[in-house]
Formats: sequence, C-alpha cells, structure tokens
Amino acid sequence: MSVLRPELFKNCVAIVTGGGTGIGRAITYELLTLGAKVVIASRSAEKLQIAVDEFAKVGSGNITSIPCNIRKENEVRSLISETLKRHGKIDFLVNNGGGQFLSPAADMTLKGWNAVIETNLTGTYLMMRETYTQWMRDNGGAIVNIIADMWRGFPMMSHTGAARAAVLNLTKSVSVEWAQDGVRVNCVAPGVIQSPTAAANYNVDVFEEAKKRLPSWRTGRPDEVSGAVCFLLSPAARFISGTCLNIDAAGSLYSPLFHNVDEHDKLPEYKWIPDPPKQSKL
Repeated sequence: MSVLRPELFKNCVAIVTGGGTGIGRAITYELLTLGAKVVIASRSAEKLQIAVDEFAKVGSGNITSIPCNIRKENEVRSLISETLKRHGKIDFLVNNGGGQFLSPAADMTLKGWNAVIETNLTGTYLMMRETYTQWMRDNGGAIVNIIADMWRGFPMMSHTGAARAAVLNLTKSVSVEWAQDGVRVNCVAPGVIQSPTAAANYNVDVFEEAKKRLPSWRTGRPDEVSGAVCFLLSPAARFISGTCLNIDAAGSLYSPLFHNVDEHDKLPEYKWIPDPPKQSKL
C-alpha cells in the first residue's frame, strides 16, 4: 500500500495526462488508492478505456477518462471544462503526458523536433494555463510537471532535453506568478525508470545497458515516482513550490570518471503497485 495516509485525498479531483500507462499509470493508481477522483487523458481513447477497465477490476471506481491531444488548444480547453462539469473542481494537475524518440540532433527533421517540443513543452503549458484560468486562479491548487534527467544535456534526445528544461523554467516562473492565488507548481525529474510501456518505445534494451551506468546499479520503478508526486500534492508540501525533486538515486550526479560504483544490490526496489497484466495493451 502507499506510504501516505489512507484517504489523504478523499473528495479531491485530479487530472493526470498520460495517466493510463507507465509512470502516469502508477500516479493514477496511487491517487485512486488515496481516495482521489482521477480523470486521465491522452490521445488514445483505446488505451484510456483499457486503463479505466483495469482499475475498475481492482475496485478503483473513481476514475474516468477524456481523450485529449494536449498539443491542441481547443481540446485542452474542453478537457478542463468537461472535468469541471463532471466533478465541479480541480484540486491537482499532473502533467505526465509526453514523448520522444532517439535521434542525433543533426538528423532530426523539423517535423520531429516540433512534435516533441509541442507535446512536452507547449502541451504542458496549455494544460497549466487552462487549469489555472478556468479554476485554480480563483480556488488554488497544486500542479506537478514530470520532466526528465536533462541536467547534463540529453544526447540522442536533445529535443526532449530542451523541452523538459524549458518546463522547469516555466514551473519556476509561474510558481511566483501564481503564488498569490494559492497555486503551487513543482517538477519531478525521474531518472531511468523501467516499465513495459517505456521498454516498448525502443528497439534495443536500453534499460539493461543503463544499469551499468547508474550508481544504484538498477533502474527505477514507476512506483518510486508516484509516491514523490503524491507527496508534492499533499498538505505536507504546502511550503514547497517552484522546485524540482530528482527521482534518480543520484544518477544525475554520477560520473565514473573519478569514482566507479561497483555492481551491487544494496538499494532494493520499493514495489507495491502491481505491474499491468501481460495480456494488457498497456
């Protein structure tokens, strides 16, 4: 079970973009177990319905879905207004939706570059702006943006590195602008987090190779991200805004140039959220 208090988010309403798969799925599940009503959103209505059905089977009935391409302003506006129509408020927004692909910077097409920038940066901005203007400006709330370990650049995925760095700066900016309205905005930067969805994005086993380059000598789990997100949404974080929490077991600080961490198993996984069923399309 979650390390946070049962029913902590009872009567709260949350939107989680990309909430049906990977890290988003774990965040959705933990919010549900803590009593929240969750609206998940992504472009794929099919994936959303699979997630809703799956959570319903384990007794998590406070979940609904709304298809939305966060790159489309009108669809984002409709997502927020429909959520308010269904639930009457929005306490939390988790901007988890995003995507990228492997490519050297010199080989990227403008279309590919724009697709990643528009999804990871512009989509996050639109979600924040519409949630703020339609509800949080008058009622307060908490926003968590999921970014990435881009602190030393992001070779082979420079498009997402640029977008995620921009989201961090955007987070810092609006955390000051919106403070007077009772809105807290923070980021979570996961390191190498392994999930069936993430693995399906690559035609090589990037996670097995990555383990050798991490001081933890293992990848992270979505469960180990969701708890941090829920903490930042919780009352315990009411004096935390405009910052970023790294979930990477010091991976962003590690360089084997002067100190090599030998293979070990001293950092056991924190695991409580069940993995998706193997037959699931998640």
